[in-house]
Amino acid sequence: MSKIQASTPLKNIRVLDLTRVRAGPTCVRMLADFGADVVRVEPPPGVDPNEASFAADRMGGDFQNLNRNKRAVTLNLKTPEGVEIFKRMVATADVVAENWRPDVKKRLGLDYESLKKINPRVILVSISGFGQDGPYAWRPGFDQIAQGMGGLMSVTGLPGQGPVRAGHAVADSSAGLYAALGVMMALFERETSGEGQWVQSSLLQSMIAMMDFQAARYLVEGVIPQQAGNNHPTATPMGLYEASDGSFNLGVAGEGIWANLCGVVGKPEWVTDERFHNEKARYQQRPQLNELLNDIFRTKTVAHWVEALNKAGVPAGPVYDVKQMFEDPQVQHLKAWKEVTSPAGVSKKLITQPCVLSRTPADIVTIAPSCGEHSDEILGEAGYSAQEIAGFRARGVV
Repeated sequence: MSKIQASTPLKNIRVLDLTRVRAGPTCVRMLADFGADVVRVEPPPGVDPNEASFAADRMGGDFQNLNRNKRAVTLNLKTPEGVEIFKRMVATADVVAENWRPDVKKRLGLDYESLKKINPRVILVSISGFGQDGPYAWRPGFDQIAQGMGGLMSVTGLPGQGPVRAGHAVADSSAGLYAALGVMMALFERETSGEGQWVQSSLLQSMIAMMDFQAARYLVEGVIPQQAGNNHPTATPMGLYEASDGSFNLGVAGEGIWANLCGVVGKPEWVTDERFHNEKARYQQRPQLNELLNDIFRTKTVAHWVEALNKAGVPAGPVYDVKQMFEDPQVQHLKAWKEVTSPAGVSKKLITQPCVLSRTPADIVTIAPSCGEHSDEILGEAGYSAQEIAGFRARGVV
């Protein structure tokens, strides 16, 4: 088959993808969806004892969602021949992506200093748990570890509940997205300098960045944020409220939206009530105000309040499970997923990119490849003959 090109923004960019699990594949997925020729490099079956942790079910939703739009080659980088084949591929690559522990690439001779001797234009993107150096660089990194160390678990959950992890791999996903942004910046800069560079992100630092205003509250104001449950940490009324048939989210910030809310709930006098007349007062009276609002909201349905509040310019929305989320008409309008069918007739529904370009949007054109599905053609592109490829196979190199 020809090279996969899902879109055109990165149509001339070739990526060698050594990444595993989530953070790395998240980064590379973005490049693939915007048109890069991505070659996923994996060990032959049975070489990596941790294989089940990143490729246990290649047809499952997680693997498919992270690895669509990619070609696949197997290479045993524990053999000198495998490393030499990879280095030959580096000569024509624009980006090499990896999320090994920092010492692994140095041991294999695939660190940035070694790669740029082969190809001065190559960009190495490295994603780690804790950074490429420093006292914790050697530690293995997983999402929940970073959530805990990055402060997220201390502010998630109900007051006094104790640490709670977020229900999504926030550190993994954000580290991958920050890495993809770094690659884009490095590619843009290369247009001027003609040189590649080393792009790095880590789960820990990405988690700290995602803490955003909560982390800034401490740095600037000295406030250590605490758990606030479903309430906003600083604004009121903003959180989860109770209707007659379930819960819904409400967001009120500023006096204009507060006045609109008072009108919807039939309490215009609250606008000048000294208990609630500004954001600071409302925050101080949060328990009382929330109880008063819930008494009113319980008289009608979620659908009634969501419609009435939004019509009045007050942000409000239902709380969905994932099935309900995908059934929502706005989600369907946004085309938040696409069904893709492989040449073999296998169909998968996969999540689309939320970053929309008007002329050259991202796309999904293939499902994730099987292990080593394109080995022969990729090695052929690197200049190896069919006889040489057969020899590699016989020796367990591919």
